[in-house]
Amino acid sequence: MHRRLITALLDDYFPEDPIEQGNKAKMLYFLSRDSNIGMPSCFDRSCQEGHFTASCWLENYHGDAALLTHHKKFNGWLQLGGHADGDNDLLRVSMKEAQEESGLPVEPVHCKIFDIGVHFIPPYEDTVQHYHYDVRFYLRATENKPFVVSEESHDLMWVTQEDQLPDNYDVRRMFLKWKSLERNIGLPTDVPGNKSC
Repeated sequence: MHRRLITALLDDYFPEDPIEQGNKAKMLYFLSRDSNIGMPSCFDRSCQEGHFTASCWLENYHGDAALLTHHKKFNGWLQLGGHADGDNDLLRVSMKEAQEESGLPVEPVHCKIFDIGVHFIPPYEDTVQHYHYDVRFYLRATENKPFVVSEESHDLMWVTQEDQLPDNYDVRRMFLKWKSLERNIGLPTDVPGNKSC
């Protein structure tokens, strides 16, 4: 029952990128394995072989810049996000993480998946090696105010469509998706605050 929401979102997501297509297959397989009795929830970090996380492509109030975090643990520029900690509503998780890591109020531009990634996480302190099955959503800040850097980040920065991006394949892919949306069709018509989310 707890897997139905993310399964439906993945079934309705058709990525063009071959890596994302592979990620989708891995996620659906992981979800099917999670249905086996005795396996820890795939939404909880107690599932040591891997678990779902949620993150976002967060644009500013004006829609002309997106926010990245220089993550302390991974020491690189990434999208904002984090662990689900048992919550199977990954859109809700992505919004919570965005607000906690930026200090900005946010809402979804639309309720569908924006991007997905599967990444190997090496051992870290008392955490064993595992995989993150990361589901990303497209969010927007609802106020024009400065961000606040959380203790999880070295720094945050806004990037525009003219800026040079960090050397991260997933970030670049999300950036190009966002740039294409802005350039070709304007802001999505599925407006923030959609009650179907």
